[in-house]
Amino acid sequence: MEDVKRVGKRTQKARETRRRILQAAGELFVRDGYGTTNLQDIADKAGVAVQTIYFVFGNKRSLLKELVDVTIAGDDEPVATMDRPWFHAAMAAERAEEHLRAHVRGARGVLERVAPVMKVLSTAAAMDPEVAALWSYDVDPRYTVQRAAADALMAKPGARAGVSAEFAADVLYTLLSPEVYLQFVEERGWRPEQWEEWIHGTLAAQLLQPE
Repeated sequence: MEDVKRVGKRTQKARETRRRILQAAGELFVRDGYGTTNLQDIADKAGVAVQTIYFVFGNKRSLLKELVDVTIAGDDEPVATMDRPWFHAAMAAERAEEHLRAHVRGARGVLERVAPVMKVLSTAAAMDPEVAALWSYDVDPRYTVQRAAADALMAKPGARAGVSAEFAADVLYTLLSPEVYLQFVEERGWRPEQWEEWIHGTLAAQLLQPE
């Protein structure tokens, strides 16, 4: 039993260290930029030895990859977006208008976390082609999420007649993107709540039956 407790404490301590490093990296990357920030800066802010970062993450690129993945998810649990409670709740809505409202609200929660980090990622990928290669997919996972939402949404009562799930997925994928969120919230100074209402209204006009 004591051995189990010791292993449990070590595991918990390792997770806490990992979280501190990721939090420090996120703050410094957003504030100072990916290129300017080095691992020693992150180690100092996290209160760990730089060797710890190398041991846990390997290098700065891998640290950025982990940061983006954890930021999208909202935690370090290995749970995909489509298995998250907010996505399940939206998919369970009986009518299209309820589904769309819940989906936009959930997407806003993700974008509030991820948009600043995605800006860092865009800059890092432009500087280092190996960073971009870390997210080399045949199909964009974000499109996969939006297509699943669109397939369910457009099959529900209240969906706009004659609008295909493919069209709906394209519209969701584009308007619920970090780039669009940043344009409105960071560059134009919109409040996240204001963005949510405008995005919902815009999507409703395209995807729902007119009232």
